[in-house]
Amino acid sequence: MVANQNHRPSIVLVGGFLGAGKTSLILAAARILEQRGLRCAVILNDQGEELVDTSLAAAQRIFSREVTGGCFCCRFSALLEVIDEVCAARQLDVIFAEPVGSCTDLSATVLGPLREESHRYCVAPFTVLVDPARAAELSNLAGDSDMAFLFRKQLQEADLICNTKADLYPEKSWMHDVKCRRLCAKTGEGVSEWLDEVLFGSLEAGKTTLDIDYARYAQAEAALAWLNLSFVLSPATPVPPATAVGPLLDDFDRALTTAAIQIVHLKIFDSSPTGWLKAAICANGQEPTVEGALDASPAARHEMLINLRAKGDPAQVQTLVENQLRRLEAQVSYVRLDCFSPAAPKPERRIAKNSF
Repeated sequence: MVANQNHRPSIVLVGGFLGAGKTSLILAAARILEQRGLRCAVILNDQGEELVDTSLAAAQRIFSREVTGGCFCCRFSALLEVIDEVCAARQLDVIFAEPVGSCTDLSATVLGPLREESHRYCVAPFTVLVDPARAAELSNLAGDSDMAFLFRKQLQEADLICNTKADLYPEKSWMHDVKCRRLCAKTGEGVSEWLDEVLFGSLEAGKTTLDIDYARYAQAEAALAWLNLSFVLSPATPVPPATAVGPLLDDFDRALTTAAIQIVHLKIFDSSPTGWLKAAICANGQEPTVEGALDASPAARHEMLINLRAKGDPAQVQTLVENQLRRLEAQVSYVRLDCFSPAAPKPERRIAKNSF
């Protein structure tokens, strides 16, 4: 339980489609709050286990925990247990929670139940992040109907919508009829102002409850292949993390593209004795975003973690990935591979706004 019952930490739920920049924003926001003297924690969420984002948070020394094996709504009891765990470990002011990027109906299944715990927590307005490039893709009539369904539902239940990656997309919002903030975790643009709005502003949390067809929702999520892979890479000659990650990401991208498998989000994290590196793309052939020790020295051991979300058959995706591993010109050991389609969502609790 929370050590000090008179102290209520704020829970800030940050949603958005896969690759929208949720983790980047949360980690940037946590650093700003810690500079203000506030104590933060991050709770990450995934259908599987072994998350790149958890490794990234640890590398940046941000206090973090996970809820795995299902989305927050389907594992709400586990979310409460983790919240209690982080609150018991230290007195926190803000807890950021990042749901799975393919999930929706969170206002009713996560914010609603959390608001029933208002004697213990302050629940902040629900922010949904939008990658402008993804928005343009999914707003197109020729775009993927499953992904577009999830994207639209996420927007419909947002208390606050924010365009991300303002450094890459400095133009105005693609949604001309919707008021949006513009954010950039990389440069810090708009992050402090966003924090002030969700923590101290007047927006209501969970003001919109979706009318959603759960059969259609399940169909859309099941169209994704969800792959988490970890292994140790030991090259014959030591190489820096950038040399280990760059060609690996290119090879996976090329193989998936050749097989006509659409990349929705691909992340690679390398932890080596000389430094860490993360690279990610949100589409086939995209220029990767990279952060970490680009100038790290060569290392003989690289602990690699790959999270891939793709539109395709899990068995085909797994076979492709296994073939790529066999082609690596280095020793590969301690391999753990999990590939599946998400199960149909079955929320533990669902509370409409008028039930609060």
